[in-house]
Amino acid sequence: MNPFSNLGIRHDIVNAITELGFSNPTPIQEQAIPVLLSGSNDFVGLAQTGTGKTAAFGLPVLELLDFEENYPQALILCPTRELCLQITNDLKKYSKNMTNVNVVAVYGGASISDQLRQIKRGVQIVVATPGRMLDIINRKAIDFSQVQYVVLDEADEMLNMGFQEDIDQILSTTPDDKKTWLFSATMPAEVRRIAKKYMTDPFELTMGTKNTGNANIDHEYYIVRARDKYAAFKRIVDFNPEIFGIVFCRTKIETQEIAESLIKDGYNADALHGDLSQQQRDKVMKRYRDRSLQLLIATDVAARGIDVNDVTHVINYSLPDEIENYTHRSGRTARAGKTGVSIAIINSKELGKIRQIERVIGKQFTKAEIPNGFDVCEKQLFALVHKVHNVAVNQEQIEQYIPRIMDEFKDLDKEEIIKRFASLEFNRFLEYYSKAPDLNAAVSEERSRGDRPAREGGDRFPREGTRGDYTRLFINLGSVDDFTRGDMLGYICNNTKISGKSIGKIDLKGVYTFFEVENDVVEKVQQGFKSIDFQGRDVRIELAGDRPEGGSREGNGGFRGNREGGGSGYRGGSRSGGGQRERGSSGGGFRDFSGKRREDRSSGNGSTGGRRESGGGDRRRRS
Repeated sequence: MNPFSNLGIRHDIVNAITELGFSNPTPIQEQAIPVLLSGSNDFVGLAQTGTGKTAAFGLPVLELLDFEENYPQALILCPTRELCLQITNDLKKYSKNMTNVNVVAVYGGASISDQLRQIKRGVQIVVATPGRMLDIINRKAIDFSQVQYVVLDEADEMLNMGFQEDIDQILSTTPDDKKTWLFSATMPAEVRRIAKKYMTDPFELTMGTKNTGNANIDHEYYIVRARDKYAAFKRIVDFNPEIFGIVFCRTKIETQEIAESLIKDGYNADALHGDLSQQQRDKVMKRYRDRSLQLLIATDVAARGIDVNDVTHVINYSLPDEIENYTHRSGRTARAGKTGVSIAIINSKELGKIRQIERVIGKQFTKAEIPNGFDVCEKQLFALVHKVHNVAVNQEQIEQYIPRIMDEFKDLDKEEIIKRFASLEFNRFLEYYSKAPDLNAAVSEERSRGDRPAREGGDRFPREGTRGDYTRLFINLGSVDDFTRGDMLGYICNNTKISGKSIGKIDLKGVYTFFEVENDVVEKVQQGFKSIDFQGRDVRIELAGDRPEGGSREGNGGFRGNREGGGSGYRGGSRSGGGQRERGSSGGGFRDFSGKRREDRSSGNGSTGGRRESGGGDRRRRS
């Protein structure tokens, strides 16, 4: 018998979660579920990310509600779209053997009309981000007068993102006798205040010591000079060939720049941040879950709620502004009892912050050394050997090619064949790292004269080795054609057959783009686009020297200014202290690099979106 049955969970739910691989409850589930099933207490649960909090409150919700009735009985509030979708999908999986269970996800960046239609058809469980939920309440499109249970998931993060006012307004529409369940990874004073404000004598459950980190995570830090940060980051990645990681940055701009630099350097990487439309976010997350991406470059806000199995590394390219957020970041790895590594790349002035984090998480960091070029080459070589040794051979399909393969290798003995296969990858890294410098910064010399970080707007991510001179070119495609900078990079490489390393800065505008290429490939780029059309109009490549920055003349003869639009979304006015609220995106379809449309443009919703982004001087997270 599945141990979940002993906790009081009905058989049809137990059968569903057994199929999902739930064999034994986690500590938070084992202790929280019996308490919540009683339905008689407000509840505060403090546990780290990755410990199974969704099932801890989701299974009791499914047990306690009356699904014969089609009105809202449970409201689950969470900070981000990704977490909202994750909770909704989990509840649907848990209840797949039950009848008439209606769960609606309410979040910004998606069509509000679709969400309103789902609510109108009847719903028992609403999973929502505060901004979009408040929008729907203000439209008087939902009635929470009979809600019995309110769950505040990731409460600390909702407060950090500036949702206090929204939560107050939402909960004011719910009955006084409802039960409130609050789950959080950390317990700062703000969360303590919200518990006191909304709860009566809650049952408190703390798994481990408050605010401590997951015991299965190893924490490491590397001290580097500011100018060497990106090169050191790549060394760490190359030294871990099987890495499947999330890289955290402080701002959206830094996130996008690092992702683009990694793509140019041949890594499977992409960015996730608040300026992406929902379709773009979904595309990136699907690629990451499918492991088509090896590295996800993300801001704190965008990464909340990402529940992807087997993340091996979390890399803090920039340390978070608030110490508590390190716990959330590192919690993306070592989920469900597995192990993981959390890495911080810092300069010597940030050592004090590392010591602060150590006190918060109750664990010491290990000071690690950036590997040298020889170490990286050796690690990559044996990773290739291991991969060849363990590859699955499709005997039926490859059998027809064996005679030709054997004929090709007839003049080589076994040892020579092995050397050549190993050299395929080894030679590339050997050449790249042949003159690799030592990137480890001695603490005393970190800020020596002349060792200043690259200026904003310059080449912030120099490659190891020399860079050639670049020529700036113009192309008559831009963001209104649904291109991101990553899409444009791929489009140029695909049509010209040049390497991403030959492309410099990409300056994406509304209806056109400026991009840099190395001088020796300019003619190749121009030739590559000579007969290319995009949706029926000719693609033009021109030298950018004489072209004005303000706008471009399109083929229809009309003059169009610099319209920033498309996938970046529209951001509305500020409220409550200067924080901006993200509006639903008005664009965001994708095309493959042949120019053919791969999915339709989002309809947009024209309303205030599901969560706030920082607008500047307040405490809300920059994303």
